[in-house]
Amino acid sequence: MANHSTGDGGIPPRDAVKRGLTRVMTLGGAYGTRNYTVKGLRDQKGQRVLVETLPFSPEEAAAAEEAGIDTLKVRFDPAQPDSAAAIRKAAPNTFMAFSVPLIAAASPAEAVRLGYDAMALGADAIMCQWSPRFIEAAAEAGIPVQGHAGLVPRKSTWTGGLRAVGKTLDEALWIYQQINMMENAGAYAVEVEVIPAALLCEISKRTSLMTSSIGGGGGGDIQFLFAEDILGNNPPPYPRHSKQYRDIYKMKEAMQQERIAGFREFIDDVQNERFPASQHVINAPENLIAEFLDEIAIDS
Repeated sequence: MANHSTGDGGIPPRDAVKRGLTRVMTLGGAYGTRNYTVKGLRDQKGQRVLVETLPFSPEEAAAAEEAGIDTLKVRFDPAQPDSAAAIRKAAPNTFMAFSVPLIAAASPAEAVRLGYDAMALGADAIMCQWSPRFIEAAAEAGIPVQGHAGLVPRKSTWTGGLRAVGKTLDEALWIYQQINMMENAGAYAVEVEVIPAALLCEISKRTSLMTSSIGGGGGGDIQFLFAEDILGNNPPPYPRHSKQYRDIYKMKEAMQQERIAGFREFIDDVQNERFPASQHVINAPENLIAEFLDEIAIDS
C-alpha cells in the first residue's frame, strides 16, 4: 500500500505545511514534499526573482536546500543514474530539474523515454537543449520541460562559438523566436544564457515561460549560477557572469599541502626510527619470546 503519511524527506503533512512545503506525487509515482510545484513557480513570475544553482555533489545539494535555494538543476546521465539519484535524495524538498544530455535522444519518442527515466528517479522537471518538436512530445506526455536559448554551448558552432549571443538585431529576434517556439511547444521555463541584460528583461515581459538567467543579467525570473562558481571550487579564470562567494579551491589546496606534509613527516619518522614508538606497539608478555625461540629451535 502507498504511504500517504510522509514525503520523501519523512516530513508529516502538518509539519510540511508549517514549513511551507507542498505534498506532491511525482510523475514517477513517489509521494514527496516540495518547496515549489510548476504552478507554484509560474505564480512567482513578475512577483520576485528566484534563485537557482546546479550542485555537483550530494553535499552541495544538501547545503543548497538548507540555505534556501529555490530550485536546483542536476546533470542526469542515463548511463550512470546513481549520481542524480543521490543528489535528489540529498535535497528531497527542493524543486529539481534534471538536465538531460542533448545527444541521448534522437527522436521525439526517445525524448519522452529519457524524460520518463529522469522523472522515475524523482525529477520534478527536465531541462534540455532539444528542438521544439522534441519538447512538444515530452510536454504532451506530461513532463515539465525547461528549454535552453541564447548561448547553447553544445550548439555554439551555429552562433559563432562560446561568446555572447543577441548583440545584433537578427540574433535578438532569433532568440525571441526560439523562446516563442518553446512556449508554443508546451515548455514551462527556459534557461537563457549569456545575452544582453536589457534584452532578457524585455523578453521576460513578453513570454509566459519562467526565464532562468545565467549571464543574462537581472531581468530573468530566476537567477542561475553553478554551485562550483558560487563556492569557488575551481581556480581562475572564472566566467565573466559568475561571482565567487567562497574560495573552496584555496581550502582544497591548503588541504593538499597538509596531506603532503603529513606523508613527509611519516617518512621522516620511520627513517629516523621515531615511528613506531612505544605507545604504537603491543608489548609481548614476559617470557613469551624466550619460550617461542625455544619452541622453534626444537622444531628445527
